[in-house]
Amino acid sequence: QVQLVESGGGLVQAGGSLRLSCAASGRAFRNYAMAWFRQAPGKEREFVATISGSGGITQHADSVKGRFTVSRDNAKNTVYLQMNSLKPEDTAVYYCAARMGLPGALRSTYNYWGQGTQVTVSP
Repeated sequence: QVQLVESGGGLVQAGGSLRLSCAASGRAFRNYAMAWFRQAPGKEREFVATISGSGGITQHADSVKGRFTVSRDNAKNTVYLQMNSLKPEDTAVYYCAARMGLPGALRSTYNYWGQGTQVTVSP
């Protein structure tokens, strides 16, 4: 079992930055691929970024490529999402998720989810 707790969300102006954190409890954190998804009001939950257990493989959605960076610190059981050059369309609840094995973008393959953290970007 893995419990995930996100933090770091908030209100920021367009062009600003935020860093989200996701702290994981449970054993063998490095065996889990981690991902960030987001859900805006009235929309489906969508993939943002994913990272392998070692941190050596990352993938970002086209909509955030060049602005967001996923990383992890296995010594701290934590995964991060650094968000720069934020836009109003980035406004959403951001969720972190975990699954055994390789990283990927398919939401249905993730077994463990956090409760989400709200990110609001004002124009």
